[in-house]
Amino acid sequence: MTKKKVFRIAGETIQLGETRDLKLKISEQFTGDPVGVPIRVMRGKKRGPTLFVTATVHGDELNGMGVIHEIMYGAQLELVAGTLILVPVVNVFGIETQNRYMPDRRDLNRFFPGFKSGSLTSRVAYLLFEEIARKSDFGIELHSAAQPRTNFPNIRGDLKNADVRRLAWAFGCELIIDGKGPDGSFRREATKAGCPTIILEAGEPLKIEQEAVEVGVRGVNNVLRELGMVAGEPVLPAYQVRISRSTWVRAEVGGILRFHVKPGDPVEQGQRIATNASVFGERQNILEAPCDGIVLGMTTLPMVKPGEPVCHIAVPSRSLKSLRLAAARVTGAGKKKRIRAGALVQNLARSETETMPGRGTFAKEQRKES
Repeated sequence: MTKKKVFRIAGETIQLGETRDLKLKISEQFTGDPVGVPIRVMRGKKRGPTLFVTATVHGDELNGMGVIHEIMYGAQLELVAGTLILVPVVNVFGIETQNRYMPDRRDLNRFFPGFKSGSLTSRVAYLLFEEIARKSDFGIELHSAAQPRTNFPNIRGDLKNADVRRLAWAFGCELIIDGKGPDGSFRREATKAGCPTIILEAGEPLKIEQEAVEVGVRGVNNVLRELGMVAGEPVLPAYQVRISRSTWVRAEVGGILRFHVKPGDPVEQGQRIATNASVFGERQNILEAPCDGIVLGMTTLPMVKPGEPVCHIAVPSRSLKSLRLAAARVTGAGKKKRIRAGALVQNLARSETETMPGRGTFAKEQRKES
């Protein structure tokens, strides 16, 4: 927790009760002009925890930027305590070229905590990590799916860490994925360095989608409430599903797909995911769900080659039947301090009344105290 009245970042000093926009120099152009990452720092009048919220670590993932812009310019944020660091664009190189990667073709989100004298990407990672992660007590990263895919909104984090678990539940997504993240990823290395960090995965790249923005804004505000940085209680879904395993359905032959499911749909083993047709429209094969689960993400491009990913299925641990029954009980039963049933629980409740092939080996998990 930030104990000092003075907070320094990017060479600037921000006092309690002050809000400042500044640039963190991370590199230089060919002309020698500085390249800076935009940062807004907001400080409450009282001391408290420091939370960072970053977006666009991958230059083509824009939903997070939309979330941070809404936090900056939407309903006025009354920060009563602590320090909030907002970074709408981390990969300023990638957003200029609408590209996931850095100019040296490296993935910035595999190079943290970076190296002061390394490659361009490693140096940028080092500066960001030192100035943001090491000066924060908690972190939230905002991501979208990689091209050409989309993700049903979900929170990811190392749930073995009690503080990560606390943030993950408080954020308020219906799906929570348990995992440390890839080596060199910002959230994995920040958590390892003592700054518990979660990520939101929501929507498509190269878009700012209203649904993803709403999920992100509500989630960031929930975490701020949980940490006592703004007044009020987190607004939570009726229940949340914890996921510890997932699997991909891949194309078996080249062709053109017709999809039978969408992100957030429950699926049972043997259920049709997509029909693959030739260029003449002749059916070649049908891709089926290998297990019971929830559609976590999908390709948005209907043309595929053999082996390309089509559908990402999240696999919880309890029966699909029990999850559907629980969803049916809470649908429309909005409680005080909780949102009404979200998209996932509505899909599950609706599927309880529909005939679907297959058996269930699925999972529901109630929100637990951290």
